[in-house]
Amino acid sequence: MTTRIAALYARVSSQQQRENETINSQVAALQQYAAEQGYVVPEEWIFLDEGYSGAILLRPELERLRDLAAQGQLEAVLVHSPDRLARKYAYQVLLVEELRRCGVELIFLKSSGGDSPEDELLRQFQGMIAEYERAQIAERTRRGKIHRARSGDVSVLSGAPYGYRYVRKTDTSAAYYEIIESEAQEVREIFRLYTRKDCSIGAIARHLTEKGIPTRTGKKRWDRSVVWAMLRNPAYKGMAAFGKTRVTDRPPKINRVARLRRGGSNSRPADEERPREEWIEIPVPAIVDETTFALAAEQLERNKRFSPRSTKEPSLLQGLLVCRQCAYAYYRSSTRTSKRKIYYYRCLGSDDYRWENGRICSNTPIRQDYLDQLVWDAVIELLADPTLVHKELDRRLEEQRCSNPTQKQKERLQRELTRHQKSVERLIEAYQEELISLEELRARIPELRRRMNATGTQLKALEAQLIDREASLRLAENLETFLSTLHERSHTLTVEERQKITHCRGAAENPTSGR
Repeated sequence: MTTRIAALYARVSSQQQRENETINSQVAALQQYAAEQGYVVPEEWIFLDEGYSGAILLRPELERLRDLAAQGQLEAVLVHSPDRLARKYAYQVLLVEELRRCGVELIFLKSSGGDSPEDELLRQFQGMIAEYERAQIAERTRRGKIHRARSGDVSVLSGAPYGYRYVRKTDTSAAYYEIIESEAQEVREIFRLYTRKDCSIGAIARHLTEKGIPTRTGKKRWDRSVVWAMLRNPAYKGMAAFGKTRVTDRPPKINRVARLRRGGSNSRPADEERPREEWIEIPVPAIVDETTFALAAEQLERNKRFSPRSTKEPSLLQGLLVCRQCAYAYYRSSTRTSKRKIYYYRCLGSDDYRWENGRICSNTPIRQDYLDQLVWDAVIELLADPTLVHKELDRRLEEQRCSNPTQKQKERLQRELTRHQKSVERLIEAYQEELISLEELRARIPELRRRMNATGTQLKALEAQLIDREASLRLAENLETFLSTLHERSHTLTVEERQKITHCRGAAENPTSGR
């Protein structure tokens, strides 16, 4: 019998499966099959992904396996079952076709090994069932967490924040938060400095760093975002919140890691914060009183309202510039000479005080007026080509005509608003027919009114978007007039008017890179 070289791939997704060593049972079964069929499996060709979901393709050992197959070093890959390779049928097909193109035979222990149409149909059914099971498990888990959260179970929370210790449940007691007094003193100090000493968040972060107090993760340096999140965490006033965020359909923001990959998008879905009234509160021991927490919330809101004070003199490229060397954003700074004030764009990575070991970027500041004028001249030159602008507008308008998610969302919201209105009418009719009491009516009507108001607000926002799209259509029809007017006024437009042109969707998706 000819000796053939094969690789093994196994995967488990949960910590419990790792602890139960179910991945070892997969490997044992695969090794036994390989020995029976005459395959030789080198030790370094056993690829194990422990703790990775089958709903994603970005798994370290799977990446190594695919790279090895692309190099032409593999003859066969043994996998326990199709759902161990991927939980989504589309991903299964992608991997099977990729390995097949590389001349690699993919063998499943728990699947029909033939190539007949019946065998292929069976594998398709197995893939779809695996995907259905994953969706079913995710939905059951979600509903179970919501039920436990409403029952006051802290086990649904994603770990304990700084100042607390999470104590696991036992046979005699439920899980709970326990205050760590040494850390709780620092939490109280943070709230005291922010609410009574008028210290900024940056000053508090530097104060904690200078004291040598480690963060929850053991870091010596405190970041301002950590302090900001602590000041907003309702757990410190005795009410931890579950369900503060939700996954959205919006594309994720391009973060620093993605920018370093030259514009690649983030694979994680975008999250957004839920409305405060949708949070589920779970009682925990309080570290600060409610008055102090309310003062901090008020100060945060006041700072948020007045935060644009540093941009009273707007600049053309604020919020768009990204450093090519370190991928951090540029912000605006200034210096004063004997005659005037000069503004610069400065890279965040070049500030010594922001980093524990000093600056991480060697780029120097750039004169704002020079760079703004350079970019504005390039924008005018770009818009001066009607053919190029026509092509881009045609592409975007065609996308809008083919798929109009805003219109579909508007129709959905209108149906939802109609449903809420009918619910109110049915409640009133039920009260008139004495099917419900006045107390029940008063208890249920406000929530429906709130939902109606929220839906109405979303409808108004969508209608404004549709008006903007109609304006885009009119612009496309009168492009020559628009370009002519733009050239005539290009030297007299205000900074705010120039921002409306440069801060378009395309600029936001492809930020300008500095140096």
